[in-house]
Amino acid sequence: MEKVVLLANERTIGTKGKLTDLRKNDRVPGVFYRRHEEPIVFDVTQKAIKPLVFTSNTHLISLEIDGREAQDCVIKDIQFDPVTDKVTHFDLYGLTKGEKIQLQVPVQLLGSAAGIKDGGILQHPLHKVEIECLPKDIPQHLEVNISNLKIGDAIHAGDLSYENIAILNAVDAVIVQVVPPKVEIATGEEEEAKEAAEPEVIGKGKPEEED
Repeated sequence: MEKVVLLANERTIGTKGKLTDLRKNDRVPGVFYRRHEEPIVFDVTQKAIKPLVFTSNTHLISLEIDGREAQDCVIKDIQFDPVTDKVTHFDLYGLTKGEKIQLQVPVQLLGSAAGIKDGGILQHPLHKVEIECLPKDIPQHLEVNISNLKIGDAIHAGDLSYENIAILNAVDAVIVQVVPPKVEIATGEEEEAKEAAEPEVIGKGKPEEED
């Protein structure tokens, strides 16, 4: 897997106001952590982190912080601004040789589902899956062939199998499926169906006479 260098400035743990100032200057605060080690807080430019987040591949990152040895790591968590979609904070997890890691990787669909030619609609509810593997086995993405999917067929997390990689999602989690096309009811039929569904109105009887 390709390694991407991420240049960062070390920072001190600051107040909410300091973090706001960082973001106003188009910088993004982050935290690097690894088991049995003290976390390191840092910041990078929005321009540097953006291509590592908005991508269809997983990246192996070489984090270079001033005065420190470069660290191999992967993105573990990302926070976004709800309005602008800019990255507001992220966590990097340091890789240790021989130690398995859990992370999310993108799913890449291969081929064209057979059911689409019959009018089926392709749905891809799970774009990333949770995996566990050694650092050397981290894939850029997981390929899933959908060519044989017919209408009503689905591929679940339990159907996936890759060498040296364990899938952690629930076995019944739907990765991709082909569902039947939506049938539109003609206007006249729709009105008939509506009338048939309306309850019958029973007329009121004569009012009781007053004494």
